[in-house]
Amino acid sequence: MSSRLVAGLLATIAGASIVAGMFVATGWPPPPSEWAFAIFGPVLSALGWLLAARRPELRFGWLLIACSLCLGLGLIGLGLTFRGAANPLVSSLYAATAAFYGLTWIFVPLLFPDGRLPSPRWRIVAWISGAAIAMHAAGVVLIHHNRYDLAGLRLSAEELAVSLLAGTGQFVTWVMAVVVFCGLVVRWRRSARTERGQYAWMVGGTVATLAGGALIMIDAFGGEVSASGAVGALVMLGSLPAAIGVAVVRHRLLDVRVGIRGSRLHLVFDVRPTVDEVLSDLGTALDETPEPVEQLGRVAAAVRTVLDTRWAAVTLEDGTRVVAGKEEGAAALAVPVRGGLGRIECGPRDTGPLTRVDRRLLEALAVPAGLAIQSAGLVSRLVNAQEAERRRIERNIHDGVQQQLVALIAGLELARATGAGPELLAQLREQARQTLADLRELAAGIHPSALGQGGLVEAVEERCARLPVRTTVTSPPALRARRFSDEIEGAMYFTVSEAVANALKHAGAGTIEVRLSHAEGRLRATVADDGAGFDPRTTERRGLARLSDRLDALGGNLDVHSEPGKGTRMNAWVPVDG
Repeated sequence: MSSRLVAGLLATIAGASIVAGMFVATGWPPPPSEWAFAIFGPVLSALGWLLAARRPELRFGWLLIACSLCLGLGLIGLGLTFRGAANPLVSSLYAATAAFYGLTWIFVPLLFPDGRLPSPRWRIVAWISGAAIAMHAAGVVLIHHNRYDLAGLRLSAEELAVSLLAGTGQFVTWVMAVVVFCGLVVRWRRSARTERGQYAWMVGGTVATLAGGALIMIDAFGGEVSASGAVGALVMLGSLPAAIGVAVVRHRLLDVRVGIRGSRLHLVFDVRPTVDEVLSDLGTALDETPEPVEQLGRVAAAVRTVLDTRWAAVTLEDGTRVVAGKEEGAAALAVPVRGGLGRIECGPRDTGPLTRVDRRLLEALAVPAGLAIQSAGLVSRLVNAQEAERRRIERNIHDGVQQQLVALIAGLELARATGAGPELLAQLREQARQTLADLRELAAGIHPSALGQGGLVEAVEERCARLPVRTTVTSPPALRARRFSDEIEGAMYFTVSEAVANALKHAGAGTIEVRLSHAEGRLRATVADDGAGFDPRTTERRGLARLSDRLDALGGNLDVHSEPGKGTRMNAWVPVDG
């Protein structure tokens, strides 16, 4: 059974019991004054149903329904008592009025607006209040059932104990009501500007409720039902629901507001989007936004829109921060992004505090935020890698080929000025050939000509043919004739090239095996050596890390398996068509 159905059923029972109690007490047709009770009485149960149905995870709506049930059961017990019924069931029903007073005077203002205690320090007040309400109700049951002669003060020891039990419970309930009211006033005075209005309405409603209760008590001590008692009952029944209703609607505590359509007022329920709807819309927006930093902005904007906050921000672990809205004040809610990549924060909102539902929405948004953060980090690393590669090429040109060309020009000038003989010209020719070879080597490091002309297999074979150790390259015959995009061939070539270079420089390998394959829509490369090996957990691999990012950008992956003394195996793959 859904929580909304349960709330509706309990609220209906509560409202019906309030009306039934009025009719049982007065008979049919009821006097005009009782019609007012029949109209105002069910308002509390209706408001409780509205809150419980809209936000079932918040206990405040259920608390209002409980108050209505206690009022309805108490009125039925009171009506049956007027009819002369006297049995334990009637006494128990009548004792529900004690629970109604305690819940209304203490727990409703204490747990406003979200059904939670203001702080752990109020737990002792809640426990004492609960015990006092139970004592008062138990005393009412015993006194009402046994019809003690309180007026004549002819009480036995047992009867006196029961009377003290009920009186003590009622007195402590009054004291706790005053304590809770003072705490409510303090919360109102200390609340933020956005919350002060809702607390002000609650303070006013509590004052009116306590005043109505005082009028009822004064009327009860007088022994006769008077106009002041009727007014007190109406005030107590109507003031608190009215205050809560205004606070909810005016300050949109539960996404409820008043709208105007033509000449009529009506309630507007701002239906909150589900987690699936939010993720679907955000996924579409991210697909339409290829720029990673802009994706983070889309995530922040989605958080701000869904939670209706003043601002929202996505922060990366490196300090990068993208904010939607104008950031003012501290964050009201923050959740980490899975994997420790960053966090999502949002500021307060003008329409009430953030709730557990808002936290669940924010945690759901942390998943696409993590993907966007990963994408942004990958692009950042690729940009840094490209910049580092450009600096390396510039350094190699400046320190190598450029200096050789300068020396060659100087030699030619010297030969022209001195009329150089065959030996100097031969030396200059050899120097020019070496410069050309260095240029070709540099060009191969940027994009080897064999890769553009013959394909991946031929370029890898040419690269490995120049190695000073025994190196074998194996591949299916069909792969030699296959061509792939420049991005895929370049990524796989330089991955293999970096792996064999590491095997020579760091592992001291004597044998290197390279395998290229194409199956199941993936182009794979495996490089294995018999070198010294290493511990991947403690060794930094900057070159392969940059290439791993390059493969990730193409949808592929790279992993390295190695142990000290057992060689190294690198596996890389990228998705390809067919």
